Amino acid sequence: MARHSERTVIFLIGAVQFVNILDFMMVMPLGPFFAGPLGIPGSRIGVIGGSYTAAAAVSGIACSFFLDRFDRRKALALAMAGLVVATALGGFSVGLGTMLCARVLAGAFGGPATSLSLSIVADIIPPERRGKALGAVMGSFAVAAVLGVPAGLELARWGGWRVPFFSTAALGLAMVPLAIWFLPPLTRHLVIGKIRPAGAGFLSLLSKRSVRLSAVATIAVMSSAFLVVPVITPYLVFNMHFPSRDLKWIYMMGGALSFVVLRVIGSMVDRFGSTRLAAVGTGIFCFVAWFAFVKYDPRLPLTGLFVLFMVGMNFRMAPYQTLISKVPAPDERAGFMSLMGAFQHFSTSSGAMLSSVVLSTGSDGELVGMPRLGLLAMSMAALVPPLFFLVERQVRRTVPVPALPMPA
Repeated sequence: MARHSERTVIFLIGAVQFVNILDFMMVMPLGPFFAGPLGIPGSRIGVIGGSYTAAAAVSGIACSFFLDRFDRRKALALAMAGLVVATALGGFSVGLGTMLCARVLAGAFGGPATSLSLSIVADIIPPERRGKALGAVMGSFAVAAVLGVPAGLELARWGGWRVPFFSTAALGLAMVPLAIWFLPPLTRHLVIGKIRPAGAGFLSLLSKRSVRLSAVATIAVMSSAFLVVPVITPYLVFNMHFPSRDLKWIYMMGGALSFVVLRVIGSMVDRFGSTRLAAVGTGIFCFVAWFAFVKYDPRLPLTGLFVLFMVGMNFRMAPYQTLISKVPAPDERAGFMSLMGAFQHFSTSSGAMLSSVVLSTGSDGELVGMPRLGLLAMSMAALVPPLFFLVERQVRRTVPVPALPMPA
């Protein structure tokens, strides 16, 4: 396939993922805006966020049974259509129950949409260029953080909390059909599937050593991050007395820098491999975790420290996505990605819940137990490089499967 065609596919998938990620990222920051009008207690906002990840995890396991039986383009179109409808329904919510239903529906479609998007990139881009491609696609996370979430907050201030939901749905309604239309039919994996025995969903996948290792690596990557990610904002405000009005700069600077770093790291993964880059990312992660949570040094600027923390997390994600894209055969790729997505969502939820067990709240609202949590996150993160090494070694032992050619 011509390089310019590869770039077109990467751009189209990135556009689809921007809508998908924006839908996920904007809801929690909007919580204070819709909680009051809908009569939702502040303590229940986390349940709304958790309902999405729980639904995406269950959907990921279910979809591992059948996603590889369809044209990936048509399946992605259906998943994104469901996500757009679910996002619009969020804007029509009248209480906690209806908002939860809308977010469960969004997770049920948004999770498979991500799996299909990554599968399409892995199908089309050869392994030697896949890191750069996935780094570019993952830049949609950073763009959503830098542009999408602040824009959603401004829309909420300007026109009310329903406007960001309807605006995101409208953006998806305008952008996604165009992206899907320009994608080619993606059915070559079906040909391979016809000459291979049919699997049994996630049970068949988990019978393979490479898949089990990938699952454990997924748990280590995601849980180490989400032990601390949900508590960063209250930790900065209540423990470090960081001005709440300046929090947006941390996320905007971190997102902008991550966008650049992801593209650079993607190219480096193709050259040096996932394990080496993950080791560097883990080193950055542990450095920040030590000096931010375990033994804070006042000489280090908080803004720079937490921007570096966001970069460290992204430094691991590009190698991770590139590595797991090489594990499955083409005819089981979407099912495998869907299963890994389920492990990701379970791990993020488990990490967030474990942090609530480790921490307690002090008399002035400060979080008590952050050094223990930081050490726990560092311990989990330390498992990432050796797990990546084991997965990479397992991948090298398998017969390489070429990328599927783009249909004429």
